[in-house]
Amino acid sequence: MPTTTERAFVVAAAVLFCAASRAAGPTPSYGFGADPAPGEFDQFFAAMPDGRGLPAGSGSVEQGKVVYQEQCAACHGANLQGGLGDRLIGGRGTLANSDPAKPPVKTIESYWPYATTIFDYVKRAMPFAAPGSLADDQVYAVTAYILAEAKIVPPDTVLNAATLPAVKMPNRDGFIADPRPDKFPPVAKSPHRSLSIAPVTN
Repeated sequence: MPTTTERAFVVAAAVLFCAASRAAGPTPSYGFGADPAPGEFDQFFAAMPDGRGLPAGSGSVEQGKVVYQEQCAACHGANLQGGLGDRLIGGRGTLANSDPAKPPVKTIESYWPYATTIFDYVKRAMPFAAPGSLADDQVYAVTAYILAEAKIVPPDTVLNAATLPAVKMPNRDGFIADPRPDKFPPVAKSPHRSLSIAPVTN
């Protein structure tokens, strides 16, 4: 069994070896992998909570009702009450209580802190049998419908890249802020700072 001193010596030697290797020349090639082709990552999508990365387009609550009935109701229920898929609305105030007879009801209405997350998730993962098949206008519309049914936005709402990030979700302030600013730099110093909100086209 090596002593603490011996273990420390081995670690120090390994660190010095790695430093010397880096100083000696370029990082060696391992002979696998390839640079992505132009447009190869276009199929991947992610929207930031403040709206960066949202696409152009728009959708109304009335348009979203049609999309929901055609694409979502079979799993999430005609009244968004759940079924094969998760329940989408209701449950406000159920996450923090000490009554075992009242279990938490985790829904978009009671839990999700950002409305942009709804768009992001629906665009990437829904409908279940054909993820990614909805057009951006349809995703804006069905997001508007869900938020209206949850009484978070008025029934005449039209969502787009500017109005969606402005929606204040009921549980926005129900989360503890991360105390590690060194791990999550401000937007000005973020690697995503070059992303901008897509132009509004409605």
